[in-house]
Amino acid sequence: QVQLVESGGGLVQAGGSLRLSCAASGSIFSINVMGWYRQTPGKQRELVAVITGGGSTNYADSVKGRFTISRDNANNTVYLQMNSLKPEDATVYYCNAVNSGGMNYWGKGTLVTVSS
Repeated sequence: QVQLVESGGGLVQAGGSLRLSCAASGSIFSINVMGWYRQTPGKQRELVAVITGGGSTNYADSVKGRFTISRDNANNTVYLQMNSLKPEDATVYYCNAVNSGGMNYWGKGTLVTVSS
């Protein structure tokens, strides 16, 4: 089992920045890919950014150039630096981890609010 706890959400003005953190615990040795997803009520959960254990990254087109995902393997933490935030970025962000067997784990989410 892997437990994920997000932090760093909050209220920010459009154009501002936030950094989300996700701390992993439990069977962390099995984690391969970690990432961030977001979901607005009534819509499907969508990928924001993912990072492999080796540091390869992938981003949604909507956040490229504004968001940066990073990973501290020593502290089992993944970060999402969000710059130039837009009102359409406002929603709940979820941390995700995938283990070597392909099992997905999710955090409970952290709310990001962007005022225009």
